[in-house]
Amino acid sequence: MWQKVYAMFFCCLLLIGLVSGHDVSEPRDPLVSENSIAQSNWVDSVFNSLTFEERLGQLFMVAAYSNKGQVHVNNISKLIEEENLGGLIFFQGGPVRQANLTNYYQEISKTPLFIAMDAEWGIGMRLDSVLNFPKQMTLGAAKNDALVYQMGKEIARQFKEIGMHINFAPVVDVNSNPANPVIGYRSFGERKELVSNKSLAYMRGMQDNGILANAKHFPGHGDTNSDSHYTTPVINNSKARIVDVDLYPYREMIDEGLMSIMVAHLHIPSLGSEANLPTTLSPKVVTQLLKEEMNFKGLIFTDALNMKGVSSLYKPGEVELMALLAGNDVLLYAEDVPKSKTLILQAVADGRISQEEIDQRVRKILNAKYWAGLHKQQKVDTHKLVERISNFGTKALIEQLYASSLTVVNNENDLIPVKHLDLEKMASLTLGNKGETFKKYLSKYAEFKHFTLRANSNQNNFQAMEKNLEEFSTIVVGVMGMTNNSRRNFGLNNDEIAFINRLQKNHNVITVVFGNAYSANRFKDLGNLVMAYERNEFTEQLAPQVIFGGREGTGKLPISLQASWEEGGQGVKTKTLHRLAYSTPEAQGMDSRELMKIDRLMENAIARKATPGGSILIAKNGSVVFEKTYGHYDYTHQQAVTDKTLYDLASLTKVMATTQAIMFLNSREMINLDDQLKIHLPELEGTNKGDITIRNILTHEAGLTPYIPHFSNTLEGSNWKPEYYSHQKSEQYPLEIANGIYGNKSLPDSVWKWTVASNLRYSGTKSTKYNYRYSDVGMYLLHKLIEKLVNQPMDEFLEQQFYAPLGMYQFGYLPLKRFKSDQIAPTELDNLFRKTLVQGYVHDPGAALYGGVAGHAGLFGNANDLAKMMQMMLQNGKYGLEEPIDQATIEKFTSKQSFQSRRGLGWDKPDPKKDKGPTGNLASPSTFGHTGFTGTAAWADPEQQLIYIFLSNRVHPNAGNNQLLRDNVRSDIQDIIYQSIENRFLLADK
Repeated sequence: MWQKVYAMFFCCLLLIGLVSGHDVSEPRDPLVSENSIAQSNWVDSVFNSLTFEERLGQLFMVAAYSNKGQVHVNNISKLIEEENLGGLIFFQGGPVRQANLTNYYQEISKTPLFIAMDAEWGIGMRLDSVLNFPKQMTLGAAKNDALVYQMGKEIARQFKEIGMHINFAPVVDVNSNPANPVIGYRSFGERKELVSNKSLAYMRGMQDNGILANAKHFPGHGDTNSDSHYTTPVINNSKARIVDVDLYPYREMIDEGLMSIMVAHLHIPSLGSEANLPTTLSPKVVTQLLKEEMNFKGLIFTDALNMKGVSSLYKPGEVELMALLAGNDVLLYAEDVPKSKTLILQAVADGRISQEEIDQRVRKILNAKYWAGLHKQQKVDTHKLVERISNFGTKALIEQLYASSLTVVNNENDLIPVKHLDLEKMASLTLGNKGETFKKYLSKYAEFKHFTLRANSNQNNFQAMEKNLEEFSTIVVGVMGMTNNSRRNFGLNNDEIAFINRLQKNHNVITVVFGNAYSANRFKDLGNLVMAYERNEFTEQLAPQVIFGGREGTGKLPISLQASWEEGGQGVKTKTLHRLAYSTPEAQGMDSRELMKIDRLMENAIARKATPGGSILIAKNGSVVFEKTYGHYDYTHQQAVTDKTLYDLASLTKVMATTQAIMFLNSREMINLDDQLKIHLPELEGTNKGDITIRNILTHEAGLTPYIPHFSNTLEGSNWKPEYYSHQKSEQYPLEIANGIYGNKSLPDSVWKWTVASNLRYSGTKSTKYNYRYSDVGMYLLHKLIEKLVNQPMDEFLEQQFYAPLGMYQFGYLPLKRFKSDQIAPTELDNLFRKTLVQGYVHDPGAALYGGVAGHAGLFGNANDLAKMMQMMLQNGKYGLEEPIDQATIEKFTSKQSFQSRRGLGWDKPDPKKDKGPTGNLASPSTFGHTGFTGTAAWADPEQQLIYIFLSNRVHPNAGNNQLLRDNVRSDIQDIIYQSIENRFLLADK
């Protein structure tokens, strides 16, 4: 009977093997390539060209550095030439220096060298000038294993660029001991399935792209309380537990073709190791467990043999021999190769190990070298090597990895993302580090006052800070300057944690921890906790985006810390509110190198004095991918433009203020576009303006003159009429026209009367009455209409309904009421009217006479805030939780309206009949936006989900300077943007 049961069981195993693609009883050899005949021929050729003593050299891999002097280079060269080394493991240095050394070492080596690196989070772990990938525990928080695969693929590409073949990664230790002093954040987490899945993804990413992965530290370093660099850790777990937990990821990876494993220096009695014979030197662990029981066919590396876990037990040479006898294939970080070879030869002579067994391991190494491509001539190209290693795509991937890992651990009262920006008074507080990038990106969403509490603060400092923070409703705390040392509380100050706990009693507090996952336990009492795991430019940019709903929060803790938290999976998924995010061009399908051409265009424009400076922002798919400032406020070059610099937006006011208000009213059916003005403004009855419709004005087909120089009515020759102006502010002269110039309070009424009384431009015939002609005058009329219907000043209405709810706190009329003049770019040196430099006051004279608030001009802002309004338009009137306008209204207003012009309702459009019209030639027909006289532009393209903002003060110091327009600077930049979109031709074909 038992024979039948056994036969059935064997058949089941066979079937499983067929399904998985290989024989269960004999796993495929991961070191043998598909072209096994060519591989066998090469291996035989190299093997037969070497004497036995030369073959022994293939067993050794020694440490190499590119930041040490010629003595070190000479020593390595000698070992290569005299001992026929198998490979080098590179440590600290620089990419180009390492590449040059690699080329030299390969050239002098008889047998191609394996070049390896311990690069768990990428080459930047060892080399300067290279971007780092996230640590493994950070990645353990991400749900998307496909991104980890992409990381492995990208690291493989980087390895190939620099001529390397083996990465001693991933760490597959299941970190079941939170106090582990050596693994910790190097592990993916504490759950075996999590560690296995992430490790498999990392392995596949590398091995699918020609780089040997190396799983470490076998049989598992996750439950240790000491560091094998300094001693031999002891693990007293049962074999059953080790097999179930620690070996689980290894079994999964071996089954998927893992090519190499590193054995750790551990003492594990249940596996048969002994106090003087740790796992690396134990035949019971290396040969019996790994090779025989687990049937591993790949390369077996020792951990570094200079580590105290073994070097404190045996001398150099002896430890290498013992490691070889235990069953290891490659002796890593060997310190005395000649002595080791002598002892191995003696061991062969003594019969302790056979030549055949050593030859078999040498062939195994040569097979791996063939798989890695070492049968082909290899030379590292050092031209632009650093740029090739860390390219723009690398940065985009790293951003995605960090973004997917960010974890909202607690979210009390659904505070994250922050909902209503206009109802909050917000502050930030950073502990242990200034966190300038963190503060900068918080300020992109809302108005913040930023504070820093220095390290080692005393109770007086805490009390003073609590007083400073009393007035704020919401406080975002960034915990910076942390370490990974659990025994020293991760660098945390208990008084700081107590201080945060006190703050949340009276404020909404959101705490972001830029440090070790295990430190989350110290913040368990906080209602709103975000774990960023590491502190760098990426995480400091990303955390504010999650807090304000620019991105989702999707990460989950890779560890469990308390009973109330889900085991190894605590994390609250937060939603995006579709506020702007901040990303990289490549993450949104754009080419950074193409966008770099914008720099040259702007530099040339500034050099030709087309403008003193400017600011450019590009957003794609709801993410800002390009935001740069250029030049200075003026040609003295004393003050550089920054992203906080405010510009006079000129005629962008028409679409960012007046048209928005009209759209608001129309969407609520408070007006009809074909209403005549006299319906809403009875005072226009009987005038030449009364029969004009709102639609006529928005399409610039109302017969109005383009411009009325109202200011000329207030001058006598070139002098101001005293009834209109004074040098002193008073009740009679309250309007600030410019610095030191105050206007009569009756000026707005006078301008209105002059506007109403103005002539129309047409001759009076029906055929010419409503011809297209761009005009400012209609916006005076709509301004009055809006204020009549909303029953409040237009600037207050727009602030309440649009700017404040959207977080546009650096946007609006009358900027000097809120900002210092040195934050505002100057416009014209006005010698005709104001006879002074105009800075912080509206450049347009008519708007100035209106007190700075007008329908056609008067808005000031920066690119970031302007982009929020344009993004709201692209999102069918929605931004955050606000929805000031509906989709139908936006579609109507931004569509072409007339056969007479290219324009929509208020909004400008591309001109299909003109080369380099208001937009670039490549803008899609659905594009809408506007330009401004001061040298500004804002465009949105629904087809490409693209926003382009251009701000400048080209009118400084002379408004007659049209170089910016003549050179097509704005439109040429827009074409560059379209050229950077990688799939634009595919989209156009559709």
